[in-house]
Amino acid sequence: MGLFFSSKSKSKSNEGLIADNIECLCDVKDYLLWKWRPEGASGVNSTKRENEIRYGSMLKVRPSEAAIFFYRQKDGTEQDFIKGPYHGKIETANFPILSSIAGAAFGGSSPFQAEIYFINLQENNQFEFFVPNFKVFQLNVGNRGLPVSVKGRITFYINDYQEFIKKHELRNITTLEFREKVQTAINSAIAGEVQEGVKSYNIPALQVDTLRYKLTEPIAEKIKTAFHNDFGVELLRLDLDEFVIDTASQEYLKFAQITEDIESNTIKDDYNIIRKNKIDTQAINAENVAESARIQREELQRAQKLQTESNYLGAHSLNLQSEVLKTGAENLGQMGTMNLGNGGGGFNPAGMMTGMMMGGAMGGQMANMMNQMGGQMQQTMNTPPPLPTSQYYVAINGQQCGPFTIPQLQQYAAQGEFTATSLVWKQGMTGWAAASTVDELSPLFATMTPPPLPPTM
Repeated sequence: MGLFFSSKSKSKSNEGLIADNIECLCDVKDYLLWKWRPEGASGVNSTKRENEIRYGSMLKVRPSEAAIFFYRQKDGTEQDFIKGPYHGKIETANFPILSSIAGAAFGGSSPFQAEIYFINLQENNQFEFFVPNFKVFQLNVGNRGLPVSVKGRITFYINDYQEFIKKHELRNITTLEFREKVQTAINSAIAGEVQEGVKSYNIPALQVDTLRYKLTEPIAEKIKTAFHNDFGVELLRLDLDEFVIDTASQEYLKFAQITEDIESNTIKDDYNIIRKNKIDTQAINAENVAESARIQREELQRAQKLQTESNYLGAHSLNLQSEVLKTGAENLGQMGTMNLGNGGGGFNPAGMMTGMMMGGAMGGQMANMMNQMGGQMQQTMNTPPPLPTSQYYVAINGQQCGPFTIPQLQQYAAQGEFTATSLVWKQGMTGWAAASTVDELSPLFATMTPPPLPPTM
């Protein structure tokens, strides 16, 4: 710290007595609180005039400073605060407390007892800090902690200098000495927030440096509160420059080995889970394919059965109507001998005529029926049966599934579940073969090639 006194530290007062030029001349602004002493004083109480201040002495306070006069009296201590800029004589008119304790009887000829301190009020007081090894714990590692250190910078200023005086002893205080005072508060705030941050964000402890920007604000809030309440200063800025991991320490080597083993086991577990899920998915797909094939077979069989029943129903209906007409014809044939109530049998002309009339009507009806039924039967007979379709079995995950029709296989091929390398077999084949080698199935995997573009005009 470069503190020194003015070379013109003394001047004569109006009464011819030696007066002082009181000021703080610093070539490096690293002080926070500094006590003034007369020229030649090398330490506390090094001269008889350590605290004797004469009236008429000149006081100079720069804009970034404040001067404090402490008057130690029998009934306590009194204080005068002069905030810069100020340059003038020390007179009772400018120092209210001095005027009350000194009185006019001195007339400016006798010194008064006071201690004078200068306070640095600049807003860019700064120091670097280092928080040494503290343990950071990872959730899945147990009680094994990773040693981490933190480097950074703090910028602060004294706002309420009267409060600052209350919280600190009246002695010289440099910025570095102040750092030693607040180091414990800094360590506690940083270690606590880093440890909690690793848990909250659930990140590997070895990647703790990625939290620097996320943790700067909460750490700054804690330090700001401690600075204001406990030390009488205001935090202006906190910079977390680096999170340091001692990679040569035994703690790091053990921690790294544990986390490596955990990650290796996690990768194996993830692989086994993925493999199991793949096998389960393939099994489900095979079951779905088999179930779809079963449903389609049942629907095809049902359709064929309905077609057969429709054909039988038409023939059966024709047989029934033929029986009805046959019975009616037989009854008409007996109407010529029908008893009309004359008490006797024999030939019956009226019945004969009635039978002929009804026979003609029934004959026409029979003819129409025969024509209609004949047409229906002809149409049924002209409808060809469904073409026979090839059915293939497919090997899925080492299991035989099917059989499937070609339309079904075409649908599965479009969905990517049936590929050119799928093994197939149908009756008549000597063994299983890849689908792409079967002439009937190879078109399912043909690639559509667009025709050539027409020539440009």
